[in-house]
Amino acid sequence: MTPGPQGILVVDKAPERTSHDVVARVRWLLGTKKVGHAGTLDPMATGLLVLGVGQGTRLLTYLVGLGKTYEATLRLGRATTTDDREGEPLGEQREASTLPQPLIEQHLDALRGDIEQVPSTVSAIKIDGKRAYARARAGEDVQLAARPVRVSRFELTARRQDGVHLDLDAVIDCSSGTYVRALARDLGSALDVGGHLTALRRTAVGPFTVADAVQVPARGEGDDVELPLRGLGEIASLVLGTLRVDAEQSAALGTGQRITAAARPTPPRWQQPGAAAPAEEERPVAALDGSGHLVAILEREQERWRPILVVPEDARC
Repeated sequence: MTPGPQGILVVDKAPERTSHDVVARVRWLLGTKKVGHAGTLDPMATGLLVLGVGQGTRLLTYLVGLGKTYEATLRLGRATTTDDREGEPLGEQREASTLPQPLIEQHLDALRGDIEQVPSTVSAIKIDGKRAYARARAGEDVQLAARPVRVSRFELTARRQDGVHLDLDAVIDCSSGTYVRALARDLGSALDVGGHLTALRRTAVGPFTVADAVQVPARGEGDDVELPLRGLGEIASLVLGTLRVDAEQSAALGTGQRITAAARPTPPRWQQPGAAAPAEEERPVAALDGSGHLVAILEREQERWRPILVVPEDARC
């Protein structure tokens, strides 16, 4: 029995499609139920979704925490209930078109670096087992605690006047868990004019970029589209250290046995900028066979390596 498709799929999500719609469509196109994601996008947003297929779903835990890059448009002059264009107006409209650039930059600087951010009330964060957005839509008063995030770049690339509003285009590099909607809200609040997000495009997740992504056609369109999956070994070697194993070690790992290896692991091919590297003995390592296929994910156990994830032999790629 064939194991079905295996690997990682990098998708460029179209606007007004939910991430779950894209996952469902990929399941249908590839003929497998085993498809997961490494972080969703709101329907209004476009850009990068990283999907795991088959055994690739087991790699997602090593991808969800990767940093993100966004292109965004922030509108100053009014807040909304959702901190984006899909919400209802909140408070009065304020004159923002004449805000001086130095003042904007001053408040932008407070939103750069390591900051404490209160997520949007319509986020997917769970409160007592229920999503915050579900509680907010049910009329509850949702109060979320601030949490640490990192915004390593918040760079304005253009400004445009739209009546009393001021639209700012920006490029943002940030840690996983950062809400760009909340950055728009907080900038507008600091400037005392209100603010919300009007456009968002995710252009990178860790080493993955939209330049390498494919579009997934909607239902009833492009049923014969090619969805190129990237191999498990290729992806694991990007974000994890790697250890080459021979046929005997590969067979032992396949049955859950520990192995001893004299060689030191090779560092990941991609390093997350600004991230503190864990101690070497705490880093998981990808065991690759002679063909570069992923055999297992290992963790150090004194002088040996213990498999914490084993890929079945017929699913290795």
